Amino acid sequence: MRKNNDFGLLILRIAVGLLMLLHGIGKLGGGLEFISGMLEGKGIPGFIAYGVLIGEILAPILIIIGFRTRIGALLLAVNCLVAVLLVHSADIAKLSDTGGWAIELVGLYFFGALALFFTGGGSLAASKSNKWD
Repeated sequence: MRKNNDFGLLILRIAVGLLMLLHGIGKLGGGLEFISGMLEGKGIPGFIAYGVLIGEILAPILIIIGFRTRIGALLLAVNCLVAVLLVHSADIAKLSDTGGWAIELVGLYFFGALALFFTGGGSLAASKSNKWD
């Protein structure tokens, strides 16, 4: 069987981008108030909650279509780090009840985004000539 790195990158882009996009769309329906309140409880201005829309809607769209994939991946990775630091920091070194990493989902998003940051979107992307593609 012949290797096809570009098709593999397309699958990774669609998987990471689409699954995170669904999280972002869910937050459009009222999830930002929760995040805003949590931020304010930590002494951080509540309007910063709108950054979630960049990390969970704009970045995944860039990743899915393959336009400035590396920028989208960086935004998504930063979004994941912020989520871990603000919400999941107590779980970083924990295992779940079933033996998996307690924050494995956000870990998969983070490491998938990190991989795309280093590889770019591949040749099956909307844009491939810029250093940020």
